[in-house]
Amino acid sequence: MQHAGGSPLPPHQPGHGPATGWPSAAHHPGPHPGAHPDPLQGAAPVPPAPPVPGYQGVAPGPHAPHPPAAGRGAPVPSPGPVPPPGPQVPPPAPPVPDVTGHVQLPPGGPVAVPSVPPAQTAPDPTTTTLAVLLIGPAGAGKTSVAQYWAETRRVPTAHISLDDVREWVRSGFADPQSGWNDHSEAQYRLARRTCGFAARNFLANGISCILDDAVFPDRPVVGLGGWKRHVGPGLLPIVLLPGLDVVLERNAERSGNRRLSDEEVARIHGRMAGWYGSGLPIIDNSQLDVPATARLLDEALARAIASPPQW
Repeated sequence: MQHAGGSPLPPHQPGHGPATGWPSAAHHPGPHPGAHPDPLQGAAPVPPAPPVPGYQGVAPGPHAPHPPAAGRGAPVPSPGPVPPPGPQVPPPAPPVPDVTGHVQLPPGGPVAVPSVPPAQTAPDPTTTTLAVLLIGPAGAGKTSVAQYWAETRRVPTAHISLDDVREWVRSGFADPQSGWNDHSEAQYRLARRTCGFAARNFLANGISCILDDAVFPDRPVVGLGGWKRHVGPGLLPIVLLPGLDVVLERNAERSGNRRLSDEEVARIHGRMAGWYGSGLPIIDNSQLDVPATARLLDEALARAIASPPQW
């Protein structure tokens, strides 16, 4: 037969034990429902059978007749152990809002050569994101021109001075005025590389840069070659080279380790003369103030954007 809402019981085979997976009736103490009571123990009331899991019917009361067994000694199923509940997977936590104020920035990569605009459109260096290297001897006015040019542009622009970065070293600063040696050379190279990293990061985030350095034409690997490696092929070098008398006069107005001897200034100026004939734009600002020099710088950059120099 079949229990209401349950599965049919397997038939009991004489001479065989209970079917696999079904416990024996010996596991239930007390008389089996439907079996003859033990004459030695008297007639005790038969407790109702425990409810079968999944059985939706109403359990019979104490006076309701029990369903007849399939046969004497037929096994009666008992509820098995309730399986433990599976692992509870918590719902995904809501994203935590960023309250640190951290802003993701594009990484700085090598600066590419500026794109050449169409022929019918004149390049406008005042609205183009540029990387400029202003070259010149001590006293040429590089820092003053670079600061003014960066402050008066119509697009965000940063000025990165090599001397300022080099002087970040406080203890152990290798001053070239005390003698040029391996330590001062290493600190100059380290400052150039740091300036290059800063320029690439500014440019990657839409901010133009102008750097100033006394780059010598007779040291292309350390000078222009180093800047090209640190910033990228899109760096536009411009030479600022006034006359020697102007350079000596401006150097005399300096103080601290920025002021050099007249002999050193003359030697550096003589080496800078090698930029003539190099193909780089050269501005002689001997008779020009800072704003006029900045205007000539824009003109030189416009020509460099239209026809980038080979260096």
